[in-house]
Amino acid sequence: MRLTVRAEAGACMSEHIRVACLGAGYFSQFHYDAWARIPRATLVGSANRSVQKAAATGLPAFSNVEEMLEATQPDLLDIITPPETHFAAITAATDAGVKAIICQKPFCTDLGEAKNAVSLARDAGVELIVHENFRFQPWYREMRSQIDAGALGDVQQLTFRLRTGDGQGPEAYLDRQPYFQQMPKFLVHETAVHWIDTFRYLLGDITSVYADLRKLNPAIAGEDAGMILMDHASGTRACFDGNRHLDHAAENHRRTLGEACLEGTKGVLTLTGDGAVHLRQFGEIDTQTVLPAKDYPGFAGDCVFALQNHVVSGLLDGTQLENRAADYLRVIEVENAVYRSAQEGRKLEP
Repeated sequence: MRLTVRAEAGACMSEHIRVACLGAGYFSQFHYDAWARIPRATLVGSANRSVQKAAATGLPAFSNVEEMLEATQPDLLDIITPPETHFAAITAATDAGVKAIICQKPFCTDLGEAKNAVSLARDAGVELIVHENFRFQPWYREMRSQIDAGALGDVQQLTFRLRTGDGQGPEAYLDRQPYFQQMPKFLVHETAVHWIDTFRYLLGDITSVYADLRKLNPAIAGEDAGMILMDHASGTRACFDGNRHLDHAAENHRRTLGEACLEGTKGVLTLTGDGAVHLRQFGEIDTQTVLPAKDYPGFAGDCVFALQNHVVSGLLDGTQLENRAADYLRVIEVENAVYRSAQEGRKLEP
């Protein structure tokens, strides 16, 4: 039985979702693995411009998305390809009668195209979700829980220090994601956008930004270091401090990609590179561990699985969906304001 989704989550006619995936590059491995571990999802096909890579997934393989959609009739298309492919894939999926789409970030090539994609999906009655998975990392879910429980009191500041340690020298990024070197907008468009979304998840909407960006590695096209100061409607202030040349104390630098500090009038939460979250109450010296470090399958706390499972629950059980593309447009607006702020040297409202 095919999945039926209404405009508002909550009305579904199936207990299973048929999933087809577009893309078989480096990061897609985490998508395929996560789908395989979700009992109520069944993978039915993989499409990639290199059909050999699609075939390596072990699924029915196709060289283009249109052929795959016609042959497999999926309920959901998972788009795991670069931004320049997104709008065409979303168009193909809506034309084929797919009921739900998950699309990787960065979402589309620019804000105008992203708005067109949202309108296209809305008019076709298709649920369109952006695959922005960092807010689903267990340490940020724990931070949100601690905020909601009142453990921090009046939250006033949040800082994240990105320290990936992978950006030095002419060979930077070539072993894993070589296209990083050619991106004209890099640190913010590819990386900091994760925290723009996560800061919104933790603290609410962003009302103004001030950014100072720079390029340290002459071998790459875009910026790879900088600071972004964000004001939130709640009165809280957040700071993203990113430098891909420097590292942090962690056996696996890709687990958290850095360290965070969330401060309130009653306590402070710190995120360390092992994925643990510690709480220190105001006026105290000792801390308590509210989220212990542990080994997770998948990527970065198994956040790909968490997001995909969240979408399955939303479509089949009617639970509230996060990261709908219509809401994610705000993240792109903030990103655009960050780049304008860096160019103009002043605080801007998105």
